[in-house]
Formats: sequence, structure tokens, C-alpha cells
Amino acid sequence: MNRFTRFLAALCISSATLQAASKPNIVYILTDDQGYGDVSLLNPERGKIPTPAMDRIGKEGMIFTDAHSGSSVCTPTRYGILTGRYSWRSTLQSGVVQGFAPCLISEDRPTVAKFLQQHGYDTAIVGKWHLNFQYTDPSTGKTLKRIKRKALAPVGSKIPDGPVHRGFNYFHGFHHAGDMEGVIENDTVIAHDPVINMLPRVTNKAVRYIENHAKKDQAKPFFLYVPYGSPHTPIVPTPEWQKKSGISPYADFVMQTDAGVGEILDALDRCGLTDNTLVIFTADNGCSKAAQFSRLENKGHFPSAHLRGSKSDLWEGGHRVPFLVRWPAKIKPGTHSDQLICHTDLFASCADLLGAQLPDNAAEDSVSIIPAFSGKPIKSSRKGVIHHSISGHFAYREGKWKLLLARGSGGWTAPKETDAKKTEAPVAQLYNLENDPGETTNLYTTHPELVARLLAQLESDVAMGRSTKGPQAQNDLQEIKLWKSGK
Repeated sequence: MNRFTRFLAALCISSATLQAASKPNIVYILTDDQGYGDVSLLNPERGKIPTPAMDRIGKEGMIFTDAHSGSSVCTPTRYGILTGRYSWRSTLQSGVVQGFAPCLISEDRPTVAKFLQQHGYDTAIVGKWHLNFQYTDPSTGKTLKRIKRKALAPVGSKIPDGPVHRGFNYFHGFHHAGDMEGVIENDTVIAHDPVINMLPRVTNKAVRYIENHAKKDQAKPFFLYVPYGSPHTPIVPTPEWQKKSGISPYADFVMQTDAGVGEILDALDRCGLTDNTLVIFTADNGCSKAAQFSRLENKGHFPSAHLRGSKSDLWEGGHRVPFLVRWPAKIKPGTHSDQLICHTDLFASCADLLGAQLPDNAAEDSVSIIPAFSGKPIKSSRKGVIHHSISGHFAYREGKWKLLLARGSGGWTAPKETDAKKTEAPVAQLYNLENDPGETTNLYTTHPELVARLLAQLESDVAMGRSTKGPQAQNDLQEIKLWKSGK
């Protein structure tokens, strides 16, 4: 190699390094069924579970105090994170998927992982998928069916429509809590492992991914999505974490999950990747009643903090989630934002980050939150955020106002819809969250004009196939029923 050739090679390497520096790594950590009040930094007066690693992200970056999951349960939220589209626009109108079925994300729908892949990122998911995929026999190619409710796919089974077919270069994890023993790598079931091993497995694989990337040419940025399966049931802290909280097994499990987050942060530090890595920590929905609220509250811990409700509900405790963001190169430590955001906003934020156009037929409900990182208002053509409960009930949030098309919680918290329908409760609820964040005073009957305006905006957002500015889009169903309990 002559001097000029060496010069060109060096120039190319330097150019690639500079390009990588302009594209931050992205680590998106998603816990499962962790309430807003289960992060001690967010719940100083009514929280008793220590979460030093999660707190560290907020202290070294920005706390979003009005962030919401796309739904109050697992599958719909994950769909929204990866597609930038509300899950109720798909065929899934309530509940969650159970596996052994075609992927909920259609093959032709862009995902944030595929988008980043196309812009030079290496993409990985380590943890829980819960968006359905099929299993096939490796010898015959025949699609396998679940024979018994919790039967696992055999080791060696192939997956033709999983994460590596939806934009991820690498997958290590499992489908959902009921199938957690079935360990998958890329498109193959590689082992059956007791569920107690999954939390440390996810942490170890996430750390190893970061370390392996650091050993390679760092000219290529990475997107690492870490959807933990904890502290969702089964609540199985490992022996060294059992009884560590002095509160309950759930609290122990939250602490162990927090320690896993800390290991990921430490890996970024060790590898010199902290400064230009955007870390987002959040949860998929509120805390589940399986955490035994009464036991926690007897110890002075309130998983939903000051909010009403929990996982599955339309009330804030069902979908207002922790959302902590750290990016030392761009975000000042110790900052806050009270702007209204949603999990669906990841896709548009990544496009904004890269100065790239969103692909067609993508991210219909996604808005960039990047301006908030520097204390600026989020520029949004979306007038409000749509909430959705486990039973498919809708709510609409605009500014301080929140309209719920349900008589009760819309979920598992009393009064449930069946019970509320037997009372004289109004057909819907309206709350001023600025004055009443606990949703105690229903103003539905006293503000008819406001109710009509919010309902009309919700109807428009549903009918347009999108809640952001753009061409008419199509929902996957011809008709979406808004009033699940009737008017």
C-alpha cells in the first residue's frame, strides 16, 4: 500500500468515526409492569423501594413527568414503541397476544429497528418480544401449534416471523411470561431454562452486546432494545435478592431489575460509550395487582404514587409511566419536562435525531420529543394522546383535560365496567388533571361542550388512521368501536 492509498484509508476510517460520533447509540430499557411510583426518584414521599440505577438516569439526565404507554397492558405498548402507531389500529382490539401465531407487526410495516438499520445502525433486542411469532419444525418446516396452554416449542424450533424478520440484527430472549422458559436466539429456540434465570440472562446478554460492540469498529452505532420481563409475574428474584427489600418478593424483584439497569450503565461507562449514548428508561404500563398492593402499602409503598388505578386501567395509574432519559452530550443533568409524550414517539424521535424523513406508511401516531431534551417545546401536529385499556376502552387526553369513554376503570380496578353499569354513574368521565391528578371529581356532566370537542377529536384521529399531520391512512379494521360499554 503506497502513501496515498494509506492516506485514503485513514481518511475513510476517520470519516466513519466522525459519522458514528454524529449518530448516538440508543439504549431503550423497558421494564414490565413497573408502576410510576416504583422508581424512588419519582415517588420520594410514598415510595420505599430503592432504585439507585434508575434514579441515576434521571439525575444525570431528564425526567419526563407526563409520559404514557400506548396502552395499559403489554402487547399493545410494544407494538406502539416499535411501529410509532397505536396498537388498536391493528387487529388487536383488546387484551394481549399469546404466541404460536403470526406476528402482529405485518411484514410490510416499517419498524423503528428497520429504520435505524437502514441508517447504518446495528440493531438488537434482548428480552421479551410479546408480539406473536410462529414456530416451525426444523426438519419439516411445518408450523407448530400449541397443544397445551403452557407447552413450549421444542428446542431447535425455527421462527419465520420474529424480531430478526422485523428489523433486528440480533435477538436473545423469549416471547412472553407464559413462555419464558423457552429461550430464543435469533430465529431458533436454543434452550429451556427455569424462569428464575431469565432476569440475569437478559442483563448478561445486554452487557455482552455492549462489550462486543466496543471491541469492534465503533464506526457503526447501535440500537439496543432491552425489554425486561420483570417485575411482571412470575415474581422470581434470585436467592441473593430474596428478602433484600424487607418489603415483599415484588419489591425484591424491582431491586434486582434496578441492579440489572445499573450493570448496563456500568458497561457503557467501561466501554467509553456513555457520552454519546442516548439511554431511555421506561415501563410498559402500570404496576400489576399481582404485586399485592395492600402488602406494599402496609409497608408505606404505593406503586402508582399519587395516581389512581394500576395496570389494565384507563386511569393514570394504568398508563402514566416512568420515563427517564440520559444523553450526556446533549441533555443537561437534573432537568425535567412536564410535556405530554407517548411511547409511540420513539420512531419520529429517531428520525429527527438523524435528520431523516419518516418512511411512507409509518409512525402515524409518533411525534419527536427531541426538542424537549434542550428545554424547548415539542412541535406537534398531534392534538392529543389516546389511551387504551385492557378491555379496549378509550380515553383522550388534551392538555389538562382527559375524557374517558367508560363508567369505571375500564380495567381490573373497582369499579369495573360491569359493576359501574349497575350504578347511576355517568356513561363517561372527564377530569382536569391539573387540579385533580388523582381523578376523583368527574366533570363529565358539567362540561358538555368540552366533552363534545374532545370526543370529536378522538373520532377524527381514529377515522383518519393517524393522529399526526399527513395523508389519510388506513386502520387494519374497517370499523373500530369507541364506546365499549355503550352510551
